[in-house]
Amino acid sequence: MAMTRLAAALALAAPLLLGAAPRADDWHDPALSPDRRAALVLAAMTREEKLAMVIGDFASDQVGKPDAHPPAAAREGSAGYVPGVPRLGIPPLWEADAAMGVATQPTARTSRPAVALPSTLATIASWDEGVARAGGAMIGGEARRYGFNVLLAGGINLTREPRNGRNFEYGGEDPLLAGRMVGAQIAGIQSNHIVSTVKHYVLNAQQTDQFTLDARIDPAALRQSDLLAFQIAIERGRPGAVMCAYNIVNGAYACENAPLLRDVLKARWGYPGWVMSDWGAVHSTVASANAGLDQESAATFDAQPYFGAPLAAAIDAGQVPAARLDDMVRRILRAMFANGLFDHPVAIAPIDTAADTAVSQDAAERGAVLLRNARATLPLRAAALRRIVVIGGHADAGVLSGGGSSQVHPRGGSAVKGLAPTGWPGPVIYLPSSPLAELRRAMPGVTIDYLDGRDPAAAARAAARADAAIVFATQWTAESQDTSLTLPDAQNALIDAVARAAPRSVVVLETGGAVLMPWAERVDAILQAWYPGAGGGAAIARLLTGAVNPSGHLPITLPRDDRAGRCRPFGGAPTPGARFTVDYCEGAAVGYKAFDRDGIAPLYPFGHGLSYTRFAFAAPRIARDARGLHATTVIRNTGARTGAAVAQLYVERVGGGWEAPRRLAGWARRTLAPGARQAATIAIDPRLLATFDTAGGQWVIAPGRYRFRIGASSRDLGPPVDIVLPATRFGA
Repeated sequence: MAMTRLAAALALAAPLLLGAAPRADDWHDPALSPDRRAALVLAAMTREEKLAMVIGDFASDQVGKPDAHPPAAAREGSAGYVPGVPRLGIPPLWEADAAMGVATQPTARTSRPAVALPSTLATIASWDEGVARAGGAMIGGEARRYGFNVLLAGGINLTREPRNGRNFEYGGEDPLLAGRMVGAQIAGIQSNHIVSTVKHYVLNAQQTDQFTLDARIDPAALRQSDLLAFQIAIERGRPGAVMCAYNIVNGAYACENAPLLRDVLKARWGYPGWVMSDWGAVHSTVASANAGLDQESAATFDAQPYFGAPLAAAIDAGQVPAARLDDMVRRILRAMFANGLFDHPVAIAPIDTAADTAVSQDAAERGAVLLRNARATLPLRAAALRRIVVIGGHADAGVLSGGGSSQVHPRGGSAVKGLAPTGWPGPVIYLPSSPLAELRRAMPGVTIDYLDGRDPAAAARAAARADAAIVFATQWTAESQDTSLTLPDAQNALIDAVARAAPRSVVVLETGGAVLMPWAERVDAILQAWYPGAGGGAAIARLLTGAVNPSGHLPITLPRDDRAGRCRPFGGAPTPGARFTVDYCEGAAVGYKAFDRDGIAPLYPFGHGLSYTRFAFAAPRIARDARGLHATTVIRNTGARTGAAVAQLYVERVGGGWEAPRRLAGWARRTLAPGARQAATIAIDPRLLATFDTAGGQWVIAPGRYRFRIGASSRDLGPPVDIVLPATRFGA
């Protein structure tokens, strides 16, 4: 048997070794399908080689394990490494953590400088799939040039818990918006012939006790919310891998959850790629393998290695079918072929920092949301101002970024040194793009002073002497810890003091998600800049001065208090480390849907975003053709300057029966000159008109009347247009 395998391997490798043209049945032939090529390679592999492909190593030194060192062939400072099979030409998997760029692990001996995108939530706020794809292409290109062929990107988990420390990495609160935008980012990453993941599958909605949290939710509600977001992202981005989460879902760990992995992801959706675990998310051999986990990532993070030798023993004992190991490896190989890892091997090359920073800055400019602009305070006009005071937020040095495994390290390190925590999930990093310096550059005739904001009384005195005061308010959030919705370090008191003293007051928010704003109606303008990335300082200055017209819209609801829109208390296990249950009682009514259902007024609604011009939207015309149902509207710029509008289409089922009064059904973003108008057609995904029947495994559109409205947010909607739809059932 061994000689037969060796002969087969040599026959497959001969064209590569001798430079001959590939045969019709040769896996080197790029004309063959990824499935066929994977099958041919799989047939030549030994069992030992297969077992080595389904278990990975950490590619860096590991905190708390001084004797655990990365393999020599790994990319030091990165997240993961899976050895290849040199005799068959199978490349290793070099894996880098990512959300906003190529990350470096905190235990690395030297950091890997890379260009940071704005937070994922900021990209989602652009409502522009082109922005998401361009950002993905940029970070995927940097990953490739650093020698990585797997990027652990594609965070999409819905914002069920506004305190979640990783919300800045994720896709907001609506499944359609999150799915389309993250899918576009994944497609951009993979355009570089590398693999992107989509993660964390599923219901990874808080950091507190996430390893022991049992997320309980009605299966139909899950299909209509978080799983729908994943499904749309997978359809549009075609990620090579899905990363399963730490938490438990309805009684079973996410990485050994057969209903989610085997039944929904692979059987129902026909997902052809592989399922990798999160780092430390595996708890079994037999249950995980049979449920659909294909690869154990960085086994030193788990209580013990569960694949490798234990998997071989389980196969020998008949507990795991031998065919299951073949399926695991085939899926990995298939994704590698589909994304060009064989035909376009990665190679170290220089990074074009200036070009990549321009991509990041563009995303920051399009994703920033102008929340308030009383008295037309913005844009700041140099001709009308003599003195401005900028206060707080280390705006003299740089812009804040989020912490944890996704942390991108800029060249030269943080612009602000020594901020705690310096260890995991830190260090706290300010990217060296100073809003103060950029404002001074943009307004050379205006005196612009800076105060650090530690003394509210001094800040108020400076604000009273200036024509306008700009307070930069920041909140650092990170993986492994949840946060408060209250700004830290007495910043609310600082903003209040400045607002009372300044002739004009502006607040710029650099936060990972929602924060409470008790001062919102006392300040003149609020710009939500999120974590704005490598070009963030320039982006903020251009937005404040009007060189760029704000066009972002909220991908989350901003509440008035920390209880609004939530049906459960927040917390962790009564005993640390104990398994505990969180009832996701809101079901599919995430975010704005719960606010609408319960009649709660938000501070700023989902979809909200102001501009320096004005737009009008015509009532939609609903039509059906061979492509399906779609809505057409006309967008007009009724103001005095060019700007981008986002026409948001919402649908209601007249008579109720849904989780909430209305759902986002689609949108169109258009840039228009003053006085211009443009028609926009919005395709309507039929799943947004349906509920999920778990017994029948189908989507069901109930017969009856459906009401469509176009508007600028979920609470700013135009006149209704009703249509009657027949009963319809369609597959999952």
